[in-house]
Amino acid sequence: MSVSVPASGLAAQALAAVPRERACIGLGGNLGDVQAALVGAVQALAGLPGTRVAAVSSLYQSAPVDAEGPDYLNAVAVLDTALGPHELLHSLLALEQGAGRERPHWHAPRTLDLDLLCHGDARLRTATLTLPHPGLTERAFVLLPLREALSGLAPLPAPASDPIPPLPDEARTAQLAQAQGIARKCGFPVNFGV
Repeated sequence: MSVSVPASGLAAQALAAVPRERACIGLGGNLGDVQAALVGAVQALAGLPGTRVAAVSSLYQSAPVDAEGPDYLNAVAVLDTALGPHELLHSLLALEQGAGRERPHWHAPRTLDLDLLCHGDARLRTATLTLPHPGLTERAFVLLPLREALSGLAPLPAPASDPIPPLPDEARTAQLAQAQGIARKCGFPVNFGV
């Protein structure tokens, strides 16, 4: 007896068989209802094909670094995803645009900023994507939530790779946090079952 599976079901089955990589996404914003934008972004990340939200950090507040405008809210989401780095980046850019992100100039204030910090052990330098993210180890608004989101996560089964490049030690991270004026604001306002 043969079983008929709808085409969308076949695609889902095929995607389920693809190995997952761990990817870390920096989330931030400083215009409008940023908390709602970050919650919406994590919900949208959870809905990406072949993607599961493995962890989400607390929200952190920081003064703009190399940017302008009001203080930022920042967080990090850790994903287990079948999407490749460029596919994931394309999805992040689409989510930003859907949230009203405009790019009038470099480091302009923003409703939503989604940065692909790392993806598996990928080391890339293209016109559109550098992995790991070039500011990863020098920005406390990334390091503090990244450390928090990764704490307690079990590694992915082989053949997945560890996505995290060496990070500054806790003393250096604390020094950066103090110099950059970052503080934990609150836990992430929605539990995504992680």
